[in-house]
Amino acid sequence: MPELPEVETVRASLEPAVVGRRFQRVEIHDLRLTRPDDPLLVAAELVGERVAALERRGKYLLFRFESGRGLLVHLRMTGSFRHAPGDGLPDDPYRRAVVRLDDGSDLAYRDVRRFGTWQLLEADEVEPFLHARLGEEPFDPAFTARALAARLERRRAPVKAALLDQRTLAGMGNIYADEALWRARIHPLRPAGDLRPDEIRRLHRAVRFALEAGLARQGASIRDYVTPDGGAGAMQEEFKVYDRQGEPCKRCKTPIEKARVAGRGTWYCPHCQPILPAPPSAPKALSRPGRTAGKAQAASRSSSPARSRRQSSV
Repeated sequence: MPELPEVETVRASLEPAVVGRRFQRVEIHDLRLTRPDDPLLVAAELVGERVAALERRGKYLLFRFESGRGLLVHLRMTGSFRHAPGDGLPDDPYRRAVVRLDDGSDLAYRDVRRFGTWQLLEADEVEPFLHARLGEEPFDPAFTARALAARLERRRAPVKAALLDQRTLAGMGNIYADEALWRARIHPLRPAGDLRPDEIRRLHRAVRFALEAGLARQGASIRDYVTPDGGAGAMQEEFKVYDRQGEPCKRCKTPIEKARVAGRGTWYCPHCQPILPAPPSAPKALSRPGRTAGKAQAASRSSSPARSRRQSSV
């Protein structure tokens, strides 16, 4: 399924072609695309709408019209767009809809497995719809380590499952969750609510790093994903763990293992991402007052010189 980097790549590619353009003719050929709404009625409602902006929210593409309405498109597993000059689209048995723009060009939607959706919302429906389904955007200033900690707090679900929940983090999917957890050295089956503050900070940085890497490479073309001009992404050439079962970890050379988390294939390094986390770093532990500090002071007074050296090196 296209995730944040793939959907954002599609948005950025289509934006110059559609913003400011009017939908002159709309043909929707698949009954499933707009259900439960009648595709003929949706097509008729779209004719005449002018695109004011093309945005991405989570994994949704949002065509905002000057009327205030919004067309939400979810690509799901195999949805994609093609843009071409008028009558320049090649024959395609998987084409599900075509929009003729007022400059004469065509915007075609294709979907092999037909899981994608188009949903036309009125002006007062767009934000409530998105707010009910999506958490913070990973690159929004509101997405801080503290905000992530609040989303994961007291959750017993595996951290991988929590990251896939769009109410935790909008746009995160299977590929980039695995890549982020590898970078953060966190096992995907760890209970989300058990992560320490230092682990949360690592995960926050890793999420952004993994998504930035995907954006820089225009997403990952593994099976069906292509850009609107027919090109391919290159992120699949940079995977650290995803889809690499049995191959050596790029950090420690341990063979990558595969599990299932929340029904999804999940790849991780058993050495870099232990199921039992390492204890907090020594400086952090020593900064806590109480019985531990008292014992350390007593040991220092009563130990031999050799032991004193070991104690002072912690």
